[in-house]
Amino acid sequence: QVQLVESGGGLVQPGGSLRLSCAASRSIFSFDLMGWYRQAPEKERELVALITEGSGTIYANSVKGRFTISRDNAKNTMYLQMNSLEPEDTAIYYCKMNGPRAVAYWGQGTQVTVSS
Repeated sequence: QVQLVESGGGLVQPGGSLRLSCAASRSIFSFDLMGWYRQAPEKERELVALITEGSGTIYANSVKGRFTISRDNAKNTMYLQMNSLEPEDTAIYYCKMNGPRAVAYWGQGTQVTVSS
């Protein structure tokens, strides 16, 4: 079993930045696909960004050029750097990691609110 703990959410003004972290309770060296998802009120959960074992990345069109996903295997941690934040980015952000045998693990979520 793997526990994921997210941190870094909060309240930020439009145009501001936040960095989310997702720390795993064990080594993620062998984990292949990881990603960040978000769910706004009364909306379905949507993909924000993915990163592969080889650090290839995929982004939702709405965040391209503003968000950057990364991973640090030595620290068992994945990150999401969010710049130029917009009110439409307000949501609960969840991290997900695919471990061995394709078992998926989710974090508990962290609230991001973009408002003046």
